[in-house]
Amino acid sequence: MKITKFTHSCVRIEHDGGVLVIDPGTWSEPAALAGADAVLVTHEHSDHVDALRLAGLGVPVYAPEGAHLPELGSAAVIPVRAGQRFTAAGLPVAAVGGRHAVIHDGQPDCVNLGYLVADDVYHPGDSLHVPDEPVGTLLIPGHGSWMRLSEAIEFARAVGAPRAYTIHDAQVNERGLASVTGWFAETVPGYRHLAPGETA
Repeated sequence: MKITKFTHSCVRIEHDGGVLVIDPGTWSEPAALAGADAVLVTHEHSDHVDALRLAGLGVPVYAPEGAHLPELGSAAVIPVRAGQRFTAAGLPVAAVGGRHAVIHDGQPDCVNLGYLVADDVYHPGDSLHVPDEPVGTLLIPGHGSWMRLSEAIEFARAVGAPRAYTIHDAQVNERGLASVTGWFAETVPGYRHLAPGETA
């Protein structure tokens, strides 16, 4: 399985059976979707889902049940619930979590699912939900108005994956990103920074 990080929270997973893309948002490169067989969307915010791009893609788009995505129109949206298991682009997927992390005063209050792909790669979206199952490759949010760096470090340690890469990092400049990745490198065993376009 090959994992390629794109800008912000977008990740492309390629395997012998196809291509699965997670969270291709408005900040991610269109190339992430080239040849995609299916898409997973963690929640409705535009930095995680570019609805106009997905509307014409013609592949199944798995999104949380109750997510507000009217721009997808007649696209093949398949609603998913926490605890559900399904197959996307030939890979087994488990949906976990349930709600977006709180920024202030209970907001935003929208559904957010994390996805554990092939019992290995875990993408939490905008939450720090620790799954009940073991994780081989953790995608750690590096920055968000909804979290502190110490929370991300504690999350990574609680998950305890042998491999970890940063996502959700497009809002920090180079100095800030160097600080975030420096802290992860010091505190999270198995951590490695992937720049957009790099593959693990």
